[in-house]
Amino acid sequence: MAELFSLAGHGIADYFWSLQAGEGQSPIEVGIERARREDAAFSWRNAFLAERDGYAVGLMLGYILPEPGSDQADALERLPPILRPFVALEHLAAGTFYINGLAVRPEHRNHGIGSKLLYKTRQRALASGTARISVEVFEENEGALRLYLRHGFRPVDRRPVVPHSCYPHRGDILLLVQNLN
Repeated sequence: MAELFSLAGHGIADYFWSLQAGEGQSPIEVGIERARREDAAFSWRNAFLAERDGYAVGLMLGYILPEPGSDQADALERLPPILRPFVALEHLAAGTFYINGLAVRPEHRNHGIGSKLLYKTRQRALASGTARISVEVFEENEGALRLYLRHGFRPVDRRPVVPHSCYPHRGDILLLVQNLN
């Protein structure tokens, strides 16, 4: 799960996991520890995997986004700049079933796995009682953007990417929403 989430995060997860790593601990080991938690949004409980021949080839991690606190503006300012546009968009999507990460290993793309993960996501969102799904995507991530648009997601807002050495993207981060009704 951590390895696939790392792929979904385009370097962001690896960067933050490296900051949390202890002596002799790799970033992916931090991700594995975090995924084993029971009571956090980033938890195995909020994920499902696509498998081929017993091998994990895809992942969706999602949950309902809570309403932001009343100190939303102050909380944003306390975040590292790289995270601010993502969290600002999440605040706009409160109450939706939020896809925190969706990834398919490159060698397994274009075989319908992403579509199957989105189908299961819709089922989980409806079962959770929400009528909307949200996701953030780099506008430069053309393959992912095509997948989401093909499945009925529509852009509702955007924020400029804060350039950082941990990922290659520039341009904007798009907030996409799909209505399930």
